[in-house]
Amino acid sequence: MQIETLDLQGVLRLTPARFGDARGWFSETWNRQRLRDAGIADDFVQDNRSCSAKAGTVRGLHFQAPPRAQAKLVQVLRGEIFDVVVDLRRGSASYGRWMGVPLSAETGAQLYIPAGFAHGFVTRVDDTEILYKCSDYYAPAAEGAIRFDDPDLAIDWGIDPAQAILSDKDARAGAFGGFVTPFA
Repeated sequence: MQIETLDLQGVLRLTPARFGDARGWFSETWNRQRLRDAGIADDFVQDNRSCSAKAGTVRGLHFQAPPRAQAKLVQVLRGEIFDVVVDLRRGSASYGRWMGVPLSAETGAQLYIPAGFAHGFVTRVDDTEILYKCSDYYAPAAEGAIRFDDPDLAIDWGIDPAQAILSDKDARAGAFGGFVTPFA
């Protein structure tokens, strides 16, 4: 597995090797010991799967506050996304900065997001399906969201924000300006 360090401290792109033959291919996408040796020691306890029918669907920017904060490992099973993370760790040199990474079923690359980041993605093609591992269970009382099109963050999602397909909850998400981070 190829493991790449990205621009924000702790965020990694993991590209599992694929072994192919006439039948197709095989890939090991998670190996606790191998990834622990690479510095990823999270105990993933929940897998989530989502399917977005239309390109331009935005999910996020979501997080869970401590003590229920979640690390995530995101992969695309079908289609393609632009995956975005925002550093919410108070005192971090990159606090309030974002980065985005294209992920697709074709490449098999995954994004590891440590706790302390808001996470979201936009689908680039119809019928995109993702799977992500979480290091804590879903806790509605701890969930939070930041508006995907927040002017202070100025995230370039690669779409016209007015055309984004959003859930009601994401459409009501709060602004980054005035946000008080729960992450030390």
